[in-house]
Amino acid sequence: MSQHPKMVRREFLSNVAVTMPSWLLFLSAFSPENLLAEESEKYDPTKHNYSMGIDIRKCIGCGRCADACKTENSVPREPFFFRTWVERYVLPVEGEIYVDSPNGGIDGFPEYKGDSETLRTFFVPKLCNHCENAPCVQVCPVGATFTSQDGVVLVDASYCVGCRYCIQACPYGARYLHPVAKVADKCTFCYHRITNDELPACVEVCPTQARVFGERDANSSPIRRFLRFNDIKVLKSYLNTRPKVYYAGADEEVR
Repeated sequence: MSQHPKMVRREFLSNVAVTMPSWLLFLSAFSPENLLAEESEKYDPTKHNYSMGIDIRKCIGCGRCADACKTENSVPREPFFFRTWVERYVLPVEGEIYVDSPNGGIDGFPEYKGDSETLRTFFVPKLCNHCENAPCVQVCPVGATFTSQDGVVLVDASYCVGCRYCIQACPYGARYLHPVAKVADKCTFCYHRITNDELPACVEVCPTQARVFGERDANSSPIRRFLRFNDIKVLKSYLNTRPKVYYAGADEEVR
């Protein structure tokens, strides 16, 4: 009698674990079946629907969210690998809008010296938008990128072949290819935390509560109240990706 594919995969991983590099063991631990292995009896993904809200008016550009994300999720420390980052928007009285994000905002922002007087400056945290109509899911040739039952877009590192199709398809620039594992990586809302009833690391460390996370369909959820009491915008709404990251205090300059 032949074994189920998942059983074969588990047996293979257990046999080679002693020789696998540490980075590959880390990524294997974050495959969907392993993420929920310990929670399978008490966590039911069909009973959840997660979303995040970001209040731009409260963001001070401290970069603690980006730093905490790298620490929590073992994101490479090089300044061009991020699951979440912070952008600074500078609106001059005359001329074009200036946008920068040095090291994702982790080290702060240098003084802006433009030719024109500055009208205003604000900060915009960015991350995977966990779209309901996600282009990355549609283009993945092996099904490694998928939407979980609780509305989170995930990547199964054990299936990803590193083709970069999803990276190219993401209109938000929210994915990167892991420099060692050579697989796609991105924000997962800290899936290993939220399935244990914890907040994503970026939400937990925000000193101004600019980030809000919770159950979109629960009346008492912080995200539900956020959506109810704020003028909400999603990024690039014209693409019909139906993002699940919502922005308050964002005007037409935010893109």
